[in-house]
Amino acid sequence: MRRHLVPAALLLPLTLLLAACGGNSAADTAGAGTDGKGSLTLNVGDQKGGSEAVLRAAGELKNLDYKIKWSTFTSGPPLLEAVNAKAVDIGGVGNTPPVFAAGAGSKVSVVAAWHGASKGEAILVPKNSSLRKPEELKGRSIAVAQGSSAHFQLIASLKEAGLKLSDVKVKYLQPADALAAFTGGKVDAWAVWDPYTSQVLNAEQGRILTDGDGVVNGLSFQVAAPSALKDTKKAAAVKDYLERLRRAQDWVYRHPDAWAKVWAKDTGLPYEVALASVKRTNASRIAVAVDKPLIASEQRIADTFTELKLIPGKVDFAAFVDTRFNGGLPPSTTTPRVYKDS
Repeated sequence: MRRHLVPAALLLPLTLLLAACGGNSAADTAGAGTDGKGSLTLNVGDQKGGSEAVLRAAGELKNLDYKIKWSTFTSGPPLLEAVNAKAVDIGGVGNTPPVFAAGAGSKVSVVAAWHGASKGEAILVPKNSSLRKPEELKGRSIAVAQGSSAHFQLIASLKEAGLKLSDVKVKYLQPADALAAFTGGKVDAWAVWDPYTSQVLNAEQGRILTDGDGVVNGLSFQVAAPSALKDTKKAAAVKDYLERLRRAQDWVYRHPDAWAKVWAKDTGLPYEVALASVKRTNASRIAVAVDKPLIASEQRIADTFTELKLIPGKVDFAAFVDTRFNGGLPPSTTTPRVYKDS
């Protein structure tokens, strides 16, 4: 069967489907619609193929006694800007935007977390590259989205190999531009996340030099506005919303093929790429508590970016979490689910 890459133009709306990207991504705050009924409205920030899509696919948008008004964003940073501005009550992002939001002193609170496999976060090299191990990246050019989870994964992977970020030639590129540079031979490697990892592998245009397994924390979050949490009725809606998201994630694990079909349709990804990404990364996620190990892990990310002067000062990540919705969830260090055929 002929394999092909999704055109770069189609990748633009896919930025940050699974992990949090920095940069200058703009928000598309045009509402995707409203679900539910009642006098209370929960304003939810989302990304293409994100919470709304999975909740709808899993049948978790039924019997809502409050309204959910959806707003779609192209990435995590503008979504959190909306949370800070109280335009959005809650929204989903990866492990890095909350760190930068905290560094900017934004009024945001991490209220829920999922721990997933990190094999989709990878440093890719062209299929015919002579590079065989991370140590050989010294002096080579690597594309990465600045301030993204892949940025931290690159730093951590280089450290594991005895290298520093200054030992390589970093080219800060958003995914569409990075894809063009990677396939055009303009860079030696590309640090990126799923579904881009699955896309390159499916197209047989690259291979994984190293991945984030055991290197990055594999966390993703729901982040809420403190003002919404102070509202008793909205806090109750947030609690219900999070419970629905957790059930929907369990549904994804049990129905990877069904979710891949929905995700592919919603994002424009080829089904084969969506399914590979679902099994490698998306379906592996398990709901976990916002606890001390999680805070410590995010603090390490914050400290890393502070040392690189990408965050202006010391961040106390513990001041940006709210643990009231933990319930009986397992610790954040709980092993993610794994698909043997992934």
